[in-house]
Amino acid sequence: MACELPHTHGLPLSRFSMEDIRREVVRQGIVASIGKTTIWRWLSEDAIKPWRHRSWIFPRDPLFAAKAGRILDLYEGIWEGESLRDGDFVVSTDEKTSIQARRRKHDIMEAAPGRSMRVEHEYERRGAFAYLAAWDVRCAKIFGRCEAKTGIAPFGLLVNDVMKKEPYCSARRVFWIMDNGSSHRGERCVRRLTKDWKNIVVVHTPVHASWLNQVEIYFSILQRKVLQPNYFESVGEASNRVLEFQEYYEEAAKPFEWKFTRKDLQDLLARLPEKQAA
Repeated sequence: MACELPHTHGLPLSRFSMEDIRREVVRQGIVASIGKTTIWRWLSEDAIKPWRHRSWIFPRDPLFAAKAGRILDLYEGIWEGESLRDGDFVVSTDEKTSIQARRRKHDIMEAAPGRSMRVEHEYERRGAFAYLAAWDVRCAKIFGRCEAKTGIAPFGLLVNDVMKKEPYCSARRVFWIMDNGSSHRGERCVRRLTKDWKNIVVVHTPVHASWLNQVEIYFSILQRKVLQPNYFESVGEASNRVLEFQEYYEEAAKPFEWKFTRKDLQDLLARLPEKQAA
């Protein structure tokens, strides 16, 4: 019962707690009585935690394996079966949209002995902006810019920021890994970028596979270290903080230790039919 959805038992619940399970097994007459400690012990023995859930997106792109495999190969220094050379670079890019600047209605109270930092819950919105970033996977360099909104033009400016600099402008190939957002989707994006930069190779991720894009790791670091707690007087202050952190982070940055390989991908895809059946 603990592994079943509560609504299949006619209960107005989305997930079970131990007390919910106890009430239901007694109501159905499965047992005359039972304690939560007993239920907890039984569930623990089988590592069942019905009160927890995890978001999941099943691959729906028919070419998921092929598209994902190319990216995983690049992270291992391989392209179409051959090792990358010294003149090859791999850049991971994306946008972090709708970053709000929130002015709290009371100043933050700094941490003190026996007391954590305190942040006022209520705030005033002071505007929002987007942060576009490009992460050099092999050299641990970060490029970024803040814009009022995302779009083809702002993304083009980010690409120019990178490609106008050495060693990228004279590189043999610069692989740009990107998702399928409206700013850089499909063959139009490929034609647009390769028209301006002949050494760019556009590599799109499968749909709904942002976890394959290494720049998302940098965004998660930015979120934890800069944007939480969110306390800014203005969009200008928030965007400046983001760009300052970009320089600060790069001073000690190292390439991410990426361990998920093409073989891991094949094993995962082989298990998915079992998960869907379950």
